[in-house]
Amino acid sequence: MTDHSHSPRPLDGITVVSFEHAIAAPFCTRQLADLGARVIKIERPNVGDFARAYDSRANGLSSHFAWTNRSKESLSLDAKKPGAEAIIEGLLAKADVLVQNLAPGAAARMGLSFEALHERFPQLIVCDISGYGEGGPYERKKAYDLLIQSEGGFLSVTGGAGEDEIAKAGCSIADIAAGMYAYTNILSALHLRNKTGQGSRIDISMLESLVEWMGYPMYYSYDGAPPPPRAGAAHSTIYPYGPFPASPGETVMLGLQNEREWALFCEKVLEKSELLQDVRFNSNANRSANRDELRAIIVEKFGELGTEAVIERLDNAPIANAKVNTMHQVWEHPQLKARERWVEIDSPSGKLPALLPPGANRAFQPRMDAIPGIGQHNESILAELGYSADQINDLKVAGVL
Repeated sequence: MTDHSHSPRPLDGITVVSFEHAIAAPFCTRQLADLGARVIKIERPNVGDFARAYDSRANGLSSHFAWTNRSKESLSLDAKKPGAEAIIEGLLAKADVLVQNLAPGAAARMGLSFEALHERFPQLIVCDISGYGEGGPYERKKAYDLLIQSEGGFLSVTGGAGEDEIAKAGCSIADIAAGMYAYTNILSALHLRNKTGQGSRIDISMLESLVEWMGYPMYYSYDGAPPPPRAGAAHSTIYPYGPFPASPGETVMLGLQNEREWALFCEKVLEKSELLQDVRFNSNANRSANRDELRAIIVEKFGELGTEAVIERLDNAPIANAKVNTMHQVWEHPQLKARERWVEIDSPSGKLPALLPPGANRAFQPRMDAIPGIGQHNESILAELGYSADQINDLKVAGVL
């Protein structure tokens, strides 16, 4: 097997300066770092990115922070103190990309808008990430992941059927959506700069990112039509598609997509071919309308068979299925282990496992470097900008670093 540990990465030589906190921007810049970009993370002195304090579950580190901040350099900087502006100017003179997800209007007040920077740094790409984007009545409205899940309609179609059973996603999907669109837009802006020689401005809205993901329920509800009903972990409009109990305490996730699979399911899994002639179940619309009756039949059969036998029959049919794994089971997932997707990275509190980035490219190995401590790279970064040890010490004493 060819060793690609020293092969060039796609973003080698690209420098990203990021005024970032929480998830959306850090998740974006971590993807850039995975591809080889140098990411300089600007943090508040002593406190750092407030996501560092969310919890201490990853060997003393915050779970959110460990997930989104590997392979970065941390520069602690109080941007409001005298002397900070010169440091920022020096960083941007050498940067390719500036990313920020500060409070609405904060970056502009710091002189970090694209309009303020473009004349001095014409090749600089500026990516602004906010809850609602520039302009419009919500421009200055504060936004967090759960609030965007609410505004974007996600909560209205997620959870149980009861009025009080709405549910949020178990991970930060609005932040993730915005982070991924920021990441792909930055890649396209770099490609555009190769053609034009000019940097450009990217305006990423968390709301728009999540609403893009809501395309199916939105079109399903188009022109005043009823929205898809909340159905817990089941599919709201396709049936049977969702969780079914089998052995005590165990659940099988079943996925049927079409009439051919329904026939196979009846014949090879349930061994009840007569259901194919039952008018209650002879189309997806009818199965969905009569899901309670069909669920009772499936649950009874699955209970007789037990989990392993059910999965064996489903695999042999073949019908799509999955186990409902816990987080502990995902850490030990045999497929991830077989594909060698886990590696170890360093952190301020020792070694941690990390999943290799999705999308294995055999031409290079992704960058999987350490998670930084607050201000860990102050001296090395400032030395590159021409600051002497005495000057760096003076900045520390003045509270700039």
